[in-house]
Amino acid sequence: MNWDIEAAAREQGKTVICGCDEAGRGPLAGPVFAAAVILPHGIEIPALNDSKKLTEKQREKLFDIITEVAVDYAVASASVEEIEEINILNASMLAMKRAVESLKNTPDYALIDGNIARGFDIDARPVIKGDALSPSIAAASILAKVSRDRYCMEMDALYPEYGFAKHKGYATKDHREAVLKYGASPVHRKSFLKKLLGE
Repeated sequence: MNWDIEAAAREQGKTVICGCDEAGRGPLAGPVFAAAVILPHGIEIPALNDSKKLTEKQREKLFDIITEVAVDYAVASASVEEIEEINILNASMLAMKRAVESLKNTPDYALIDGNIARGFDIDARPVIKGDALSPSIAAASILAKVSRDRYCMEMDALYPEYGFAKHKGYATKDHREAVLKYGASPVHRKSFLKKLLGE
């Protein structure tokens, strides 16, 4: 992974560049999390990659490294209620906007994973497959994923019958069967369950 995308932004006069990504658009439960990260330009972080291509152990290790070396970072979320009210795409954008706005070092440019970047108060560029192309976005993807996974571990302690520690809220066979057996928990996204529950 190289710094070409960040370097191109710097050539345009941008000086404080953050990467931003979300985690948890697909699951049946829990908030959508997002992270924004400003890395020292050109820093080499071994094994840095799209969070989906890493093991849980690798992500946890990189989480500690990223939070240590980053110039600045922030994690934010959009709640289940917000997902239900404004839909998952808009909630994802809201979580990412919150993460960017939570940075103490105000960025003048945001690189957003995906094909949409809207609602930001600074210049923002969508980067398709950005978590595999941009070190800043890859770092954000790891912070968002680990933060959401940790939330799911907490939910597993509250609602052990659903198995959140194992599936992290995704629609696995075990998770679907638990919902059919026990109904929806307070952290489930009801609109995501309509088909499953035959509503």
